[in-house]
Amino acid sequence: MRLKVFNFIILLFFLFILSGIFNLEIIQGKKFKYLAEKNCVRLLPQPGARGRIFDRKGDIIADNHLSYDVLILPQEKKQIDKTLSIIAEVLGVNLKALKDRVKKGYIASFVPVVVAENIDIKKAIALGELKSDYNNIIIQPRPVRYYPFGKLASHVIGYLNQIDHWRLTKLKDYGYETKDIVGFGGIEEKFDYYLRQQDGALSIEIDHRGKFVRVLGIKPAGNGKDIQLTLDLKIQKIVEDALGDNKNSVIVMNPYTGEIIAMANSPDFNPAIFINKTAFTLANLAESALINRAISGEYPAASVFKLVSACAGLETNKISLSTTYLCSGSTRVGNRDFGCWETHKEENLAEAIAHSCDIFFYKTGLLLGPQAIHDYAVKFCLSKPTGIDLPYEKNGFVPDPLWKRLHKLQNWFDGDTANFVIGQGDLLVTPIQMARLMAVFANHGLLVSPYIVKNVGGKDISLSQQKKNIIPIKGAIIDYVRKDLRGVVSDASGTANMLAELPISVAGKTGTAEVSRNRTHGWFAGFFPYNNPRFVICVLQENNGSGHSASLLVKQIIEGMIIENLI
Repeated sequence: MRLKVFNFIILLFFLFILSGIFNLEIIQGKKFKYLAEKNCVRLLPQPGARGRIFDRKGDIIADNHLSYDVLILPQEKKQIDKTLSIIAEVLGVNLKALKDRVKKGYIASFVPVVVAENIDIKKAIALGELKSDYNNIIIQPRPVRYYPFGKLASHVIGYLNQIDHWRLTKLKDYGYETKDIVGFGGIEEKFDYYLRQQDGALSIEIDHRGKFVRVLGIKPAGNGKDIQLTLDLKIQKIVEDALGDNKNSVIVMNPYTGEIIAMANSPDFNPAIFINKTAFTLANLAESALINRAISGEYPAASVFKLVSACAGLETNKISLSTTYLCSGSTRVGNRDFGCWETHKEENLAEAIAHSCDIFFYKTGLLLGPQAIHDYAVKFCLSKPTGIDLPYEKNGFVPDPLWKRLHKLQNWFDGDTANFVIGQGDLLVTPIQMARLMAVFANHGLLVSPYIVKNVGGKDISLSQQKKNIIPIKGAIIDYVRKDLRGVVSDASGTANMLAELPISVAGKTGTAEVSRNRTHGWFAGFFPYNNPRFVICVLQENNGSGHSASLLVKQIIEGMIIENLI
């Protein structure tokens, strides 16, 4: 009896299952098949535009223009190969490459797959006209970064690329995801959070012919914030045109506010090559083209550092304005002879700065001692970053006897002091640090903080960027050395006397740093016009320069600014 009841229950259970299957397959089968075949959900991305970048006068440096991507909806497998064939024919690309992209990008039958990116508008129109016959083709407009001036200010702007693992690890808590396009270097990286757009999406229902049925939902896209820089594109172009192909760096800065008017390096690069992702072009980038030498290059300061040594000597009373030393072309320090680049005879401080006499400063340095030289270099903040609002700024380095003992396990000798006092040896500085040092003499004693961003999203932040500190050195000493800097140009024997030919008055200091046999760095740091300075300029020529050649480059830049009525 129990067995019969159990069998009856089993029979009822199977009858219930069979009736459900019969209902789904026979009674309502056509209905569900119709819904499956006739309707689907399509997710259409709605990309926002990245924030634009302007110069100080409102000229666009980095903009966006519409590009077009080709997507296909991989629902109908029988049509995929046919669709890809026609796309390959119109675009002139390899069919196998398109099939590989579909295979790699496939997520679900209702999710479009990108098969081609950044096609021109003519090809986009041609494919759009085929949609009536190939309803699984989607042409998606997308804002793409555009640089109207090509290479101009490339190191300041930076470039865009797909996020790497290192950046993703740092930024994932801020909403960044794999395959996001982010900034690398320059403003694009430093202010990526403000510049980046918020992409939206449109969810729609369509029938089997690809015709619109209804909107299911929408998330609106949001554009990134625009940024205005302190750069003047006209001056930037004059500077870049003068640089040539050698490894050079130039900074033009407002000596009172710290605004960067121009910042250029050679070699440079075109940020657009990272948008187009042309492997051949990327492979042919010049060596170290992506390095912003102005803030990331560290070099011996050479004779420009003599300004620090002069201030130290005067304020500690180791020398006075009337102190003179005989320059016979060399002097004995320890057990070796240290030479000067010229025989200057009897020199006081003003003449030693104008003629860049090494002998005068060797003797001054031995009186000062290395610790005092170090301490005065620190007063000019030469061992710290300036804090400029660009990524990857280097610290520079100012040595002292304790450091040498701890890190090199060596004693400090008088020869080290002789090298140190003229900006050689282990001392390292960046061009931006040298520009700020020169600004101290241009503005009569203020240590400014260089900055390059003026406005973010319509909000002026320039006042918050302007940070000034009075340098802890007597104003009279700063002003005396300032006067001597004019002599570098105005003295007939001054190391930058070729600048005296200009119709405006220039002051500054040259330097030639010896780095290896037959390789020297050339420096010029100065300001103009002398009486009421509007600009500080710093030039570095890496491995193939001298103070003389750097001064010639400065002359060329100033002449260009005069022709364009920018001074």
